[in-house]
Amino acid sequence: MSMFDSFGRFRAAIKHAQSVRAMNSLPPEVQKDIGWPVSPRIDAQANLTRLILGSGR
Repeated sequence: MSMFDSFGRFRAAIKHAQSVRAMNSLPPEVQKDIGWPVSPRIDAQANLTRLILGSGR
């Protein structure tokens, strides 16, 4: 494997990561419309409820 093959794979991995990041930054409604799995959002209310009620009851 040549050095240029390695660079090509590295560049493809970076492009893929950028695409995933861009898709995950879209609103959940748009993600659903285009068939992208909806990324979890940070929900303060859900985190507070989980903290108060606990998950190990």
